[in-house]
Amino acid sequence: MKKKFLVAIAIAAATATGAFAQANDTFAKVKAAGKVVMGTRESSAPLAYTTGGGQYTGYHVELCQRILKSVFPGVPVEYVAITSANRIPLVQNGTVDIECGSTTNNATRQKDVAFALTTYVTEVRTAVKANSGIKSVADLNNKTVATTTGTTSVALLRKNRRSEGIQFKEVYGKDHADSFLLLESGRADAFVMDGSILAGNIANARTPADFKLLGEVLNVEPIAIMVRKEDAGLKKLGNDVIAGLVKSGEMNKLWDKWFLQPIPPKNTKVGLPLSESTKAAWANPNDLEVGDSVIFYPSGKK
Repeated sequence: MKKKFLVAIAIAAATATGAFAQANDTFAKVKAAGKVVMGTRESSAPLAYTTGGGQYTGYHVELCQRILKSVFPGVPVEYVAITSANRIPLVQNGTVDIECGSTTNNATRQKDVAFALTTYVTEVRTAVKANSGIKSVADLNNKTVATTTGTTSVALLRKNRRSEGIQFKEVYGKDHADSFLLLESGRADAFVMDGSILAGNIANARTPADFKLLGEVLNVEPIAIMVRKEDAGLKKLGNDVIAGLVKSGEMNKLWDKWFLQPIPPKNTKVGLPLSESTKAAWANPNDLEVGDSVIFYPSGKK
């Protein structure tokens, strides 16, 4: 078993465009540690979340499992829970080897980490209680708005032209489940976050019909898997796996599994069909950050 493990690491390293020679390379780290570490989220359903007992699942978790199985066959995977606030530092300092959560690829973050190909394009939306009477962003004037520490969602709301002249109090949850609890308990009137995460939390709420998403879209953002900035080898091999899944049609099947079919632990449906923006990202594989129209708009127009 040990011999097979070392052979697997050697093959992966040799394939990874010479990255193995770097002292801080993931292949050398995995060989020394005898394991590969995946950082993932606890409440970013359906992208990445826990079902309890140290078990993690979701669209991005499964994508990363496929990448790691291909790159490091037979190597044990250790799962580490991360948050919006610590995910980038934990990638940078080597605590986790690959981050499989719900992270937006933007120019600021690209200074510190590297992103694989875009696997999902999200719309930043607002969740409110169905009986709140809130029908648009304009109705948030003098309300309390929640988001998660380490994210940029409330900043987007603040900058959005529809929020001009609107004053609101900001409150922060330590993770997405905590932020949703602020809304559910009445301590916040709205929760601003990626639409998929909002939909996932609503689907798993005690009474999903008590909540709704506002129609207004605050921003459109590419979501991707993170690796260390200097780790060109793992990024390349990860990109090869993602491109292969798109080409084979497996990516469509994964979307159907996690966004359209019942998911654990409550066997509820998120109900988000594949968007034209995500289709465009798959058709034009890239790791471009927020703001490049080719990712979001198939026509090239915003």
